[in-house]
Amino acid sequence: MNTPGQPDPAPGHRLPGVRYRTETRQRLVPHTVNGDTEIIEKDYDVLIPVPPKDWDRIVMTAVTAVAAGLLAIAIVWSVASIGDLLARAVVDPIAYLAASAFALVWVSCMALEWLARYNADRAKGPRTAGTVALVLDMAAVAAHGRLEDSLYVGLAGAAVSAVAKYMWSTVMKAQARPLPELTRRWLAKREADITARLALGAQLRNLARVEGQAAVYAPPAITAAVPDTEADTPGHDARTVVSAVLAASATMPDATPKDIVAQLADAGIATDEDTVRDILDTDTDTTDSRSQPRVRAIAPAGQSIADSVRTALASGITDRAAVLSYVRGIHGQHVPADTVARTRRRVEPDAS
Repeated sequence: MNTPGQPDPAPGHRLPGVRYRTETRQRLVPHTVNGDTEIIEKDYDVLIPVPPKDWDRIVMTAVTAVAAGLLAIAIVWSVASIGDLLARAVVDPIAYLAASAFALVWVSCMALEWLARYNADRAKGPRTAGTVALVLDMAAVAAHGRLEDSLYVGLAGAAVSAVAKYMWSTVMKAQARPLPELTRRWLAKREADITARLALGAQLRNLARVEGQAAVYAPPAITAAVPDTEADTPGHDARTVVSAVLAASATMPDATPKDIVAQLADAGIATDEDTVRDILDTDTDTTDSRSQPRVRAIAPAGQSIADSVRTALASGITDRAAVLSYVRGIHGQHVPADTVARTRRRVEPDAS
């Protein structure tokens, strides 16, 4: 854009041999009326050089249009000939629908070959498949001409498909720009890295889905609820801690997890209240739960475990085993005891 005060381009500024077109633009200029000055837009004309015609692009566009036209003619001819051939055995709609597959296969292979034009190795597969499909298409067209007692017409129709494919392949070669070897390898490596990330993401999503299904439908192993105490209690393995907790619970039936932790600390075994709760819940799960009184379900089936725990607590069921039995009576015996215990601590933080 010209600055204020710059003169508008004049026709005399044209360069010889260059075509121009006039374009109207705006610039800001001060304008005063009755002593009040405002900045307003003023129209002015400029001469824009018109680039010469790109005959290379024009010719390539025309050739591409011709190739596309030949391709359309070949498809129509193939569908008509092969459809009439197949109509001898099936009804016309099915025959012509099946006939379109002969032409569409090698046309689709050419499209895949074009997409892989920067990777010669990847383009070989579509090129080979397209050639095989073209041969089958031509053979079917020639067979139709033979059955119609016009073998030469059939061969001429088959040649239409061959000419169309050859013309289109020539256009693709003219537009393709082969990459240098190092650049091609760099592109292949970058594509492999991106593809690996996509594949890894898909597999991780699949694993997460499977893990979620396993958490809902597959009962965990008995030892899964026992925490890994080896890392937290140096000098004592998990079995020692579990045995000590169960022994302390047997000798002190009314002891809280905090009391058991203190008792084990005096014996030189370090643990925590969450570990004690998980071990006691697992022990309750593995004992003969059939001796516990069966609580009739209050809430309808289909509610969440958290809703069942809230219902049990609201109904006056506070015993750990009774709550577990109630939840399993609604959701099934596969519900882990540690899941019910964690849910209870979440919905009733004050519960022990």
